[in-house]
Amino acid sequence: MDKIMNHPAMKPAALPPAVDSSIGGLLLASGKLSPENAERVLRMQQELGIRFGEAAQRLGLISEADIQQVLARQFDYPYLAPGEGGLSPQLVAAYHPFSAQVEVLRAVRSQLMLRWFGRGRKSLAVAGVEPGDGASLFAANLAVVFSQLGEQTLLVDANLRTPRQQEIFALKQRAGLSDVLAGRADPGVAEKIDQMVDLSVLVAGTLPPNPQELLARPGFASLNLHLEARHDVVLYDAPACVLGSDTLALASRVGGVLLVARKNRTSLAAISASVDQLQHAGIAVVGSVMVEH
Repeated sequence: MDKIMNHPAMKPAALPPAVDSSIGGLLLASGKLSPENAERVLRMQQELGIRFGEAAQRLGLISEADIQQVLARQFDYPYLAPGEGGLSPQLVAAYHPFSAQVEVLRAVRSQLMLRWFGRGRKSLAVAGVEPGDGASLFAANLAVVFSQLGEQTLLVDANLRTPRQQEIFALKQRAGLSDVLAGRADPGVAEKIDQMVDLSVLVAGTLPPNPQELLARPGFASLNLHLEARHDVVLYDAPACVLGSDTLALASRVGGVLLVARKNRTSLAAISASVDQLQHAGIAVVGSVMVEH
């Protein structure tokens, strides 16, 4: 037996089952720890009676950020390290999920779950009051935090004049919403964002000469029902409210709008006018948020 165990090809496993073996395994699998360093960590863990991750940190082999990432994977809470995945660094919900900014996003998500999605609704438009109010980026981050909740989330770029989601999520696919509405593509062209697990994006597609007419077609209502049947949450990145017709055509099919305004930029008069216009059209203004940049 001694000869077998001492054979160079028959080394004992570096990480036998232990309380923190799953963390150690993920650190090994991600390349954060080498097998040799994992053995050092395991020895300190056993000597001091501390957690595997704490021992690895004491030895200076990993950072607190590494631990947070591993814990996120254990609890199915996907996020990315800065520079990873190729997505826009402005997706703070994907890259900095424990920041104060994302805490605000989670608070908005909670309110929407209580006041809208928890009441049987499945889709919602997110619209800026004016162009440049940051609605597209807010919608993208909101979609990420919904997916992190385990909700099958679809983000639809319904801004058929100045779309941004393809750029934010670094998507190469060109067919999108406009092509589906024109009968030139299938709704299946929505692309799954693998890094976020439960998130898909349907880009705007070919820029059409008639965006308002496309969004007002009866086929849009049918498409929305089709998308709702396959997802828990469908968020539409809508054109700014001051553009009028596009947003009204979209929101009238979806039923509700979350307004986005920019601090020190969007006037109270513009916000009030947008709310009046939407409510006059019978569209629910579910809430409003103010972004700083």
